[in-house]
Amino acid sequence: MLVQLIEWINHTFEVNIEGARLFQYISFRAGVAMILSLVISMIFGGRIIRYLQRLQVGETVRDLGLAGQLKKQGTPTMGGVIIIMAILIPCLLMARLDNVYILLMITSTVWMGLIGFVDDYIKVFRKNKQGLHGKFKILGQVGLGLIISVVMLTSDQVVVRMELEDAEERGIADQMVGDPIEIETGNMVEIDGKKQPLVEIKGDYKTSLTNVPFLKGNRLDYSHLLPIENGTAQKWAWLLFIPLVIFVVTAVSNAANLTDGLDGLATGVSGIIGITLAIFAYVSGNAIAANYLNILHLPGAGELVIFAACFLGACLGFLWYNSFPASIFMGDTGSLTLGGIIAALAIVLRKELLIPLLCGIFLLENLSVVIQVAYFKYTKKRYGEGKRVFLMSPLHHHYQKKGMPETKIVTRFWIVGILLAALTIITLKIR
Repeated sequence: MLVQLIEWINHTFEVNIEGARLFQYISFRAGVAMILSLVISMIFGGRIIRYLQRLQVGETVRDLGLAGQLKKQGTPTMGGVIIIMAILIPCLLMARLDNVYILLMITSTVWMGLIGFVDDYIKVFRKNKQGLHGKFKILGQVGLGLIISVVMLTSDQVVVRMELEDAEERGIADQMVGDPIEIETGNMVEIDGKKQPLVEIKGDYKTSLTNVPFLKGNRLDYSHLLPIENGTAQKWAWLLFIPLVIFVVTAVSNAANLTDGLDGLATGVSGIIGITLAIFAYVSGNAIAANYLNILHLPGAGELVIFAACFLGACLGFLWYNSFPASIFMGDTGSLTLGGIIAALAIVLRKELLIPLLCGIFLLENLSVVIQVAYFKYTKKRYGEGKRVFLMSPLHHHYQKKGMPETKIVTRFWIVGILLAALTIITLKIR
């Protein structure tokens, strides 16, 4: 908003505000946004904790035989409000609010935050441990998936920039939005004895392309997976894309919710994922970097670096209070929001197929629950007595049952998360 306000002042009053040009740089705005997010988290976090304590908004803990579990009884919950506030305020100030990617991410944050808030409200104030009924949670997640997918399929701002020949080869030449654009590649060529920047003619296209590791060209077109002739397949790509987006949003948000079981675990893992997605946003929005890495160039996606910076700052700021021993828990208000943001950010950056690797911790936590429940039901049906694969699920509780200290579990999960993030970035060059 500030950058647009400065541009309006300069244009209307024909003045040049000292230092205003800094706001043209994404790196500057991202840095300021992250600092603001951290400051907001740390300043208002303590006040929100004291307010929740006065309201006696505390966590109700069941005795599951886990070390130190009962000590968490009464710890304030619904701390996700801090995360949401620390994301939205700096983003509204530092990002361009006419950018469709930013608007989608703000919508995702508010949408999932409301679902989580209602769930926590029912648990805490209505004293209903079940919270919001599962079908309403799923309905909300499906709704967000529909919003994201429909906007991506219909908005003329959501395009892929590519060479005209490449578009013709893929059969999407008629999907160009606007006129062809001249782009400097960063390479130099010699013309009439003088070195000049190499210029390529590219266009912006509506396409169902996405990035996928290990394949030649590092790209996959969803329309090619349909048993339809290439000439019409692009029009029916939504048949695959919309269900996939809904599945990703639902799976990641629920997995983040399951991971939120130890002090600082979901917060730290989400922060690591946020850093990685910030890198993807930067290279996807930069013509030279995208060309070098052979990934899709997404005009306007660079603004998502600012949102990712706000996300990272909010996670770090919340970790100030959520690290062991936690002064506050994020509740579903935070965990569902974090998962929804990560899913939405990966989808709009067309990196959704990297989620199983990047969000490997979330995946393992989710799978541990699925395996535990499925095996218990199978053995109970076959042998009359249910057996378990893990001492307890989700996976972090398994290690607690084995006697591992909570801080060690969290630290090791963070280390694995960093390793997975590094591998995810490396896959961009593996074909």
